[in-house]
Amino acid sequence: MRLARVIGSVTLSAGHPAIRGGMLRLLVPLSSEDLARGDGPAEPLVAWDPLGAGLGQMVAFSEGGEAAQPFRPEQRPVDAYVAAIIDRLEVAGGEPDRPAQPAGSAPPE
Repeated sequence: MRLARVIGSVTLSAGHPAIRGGMLRLLVPLSSEDLARGDGPAEPLVAWDPLGAGLGQMVAFSEGGEAAQPFRPEQRPVDAYVAAIIDRLEVAGGEPDRPAQPAGSAPPE
């Protein structure tokens, strides 16, 4: 599982029936160095999101074969899956209980 920031949504004119009930989100994966900045230089990817993550939120996602595991025995045509919306994040050596802020926003006072 990896962390990413939601930077947009993907809209389809017609989607596969198996992915109804969720949204396709555009994510930028974050490395441990990127977490302090809140954004990263990685290439964006598309992930299926049944949880309703919003623009700028930090999420945990799975890729590849692991992305389809939560749906077994049903088949879902997904290669990346948003498994959690991150509310707070504590990074070793960083500020404890730091909120997972959208990119460009200031932390709460």
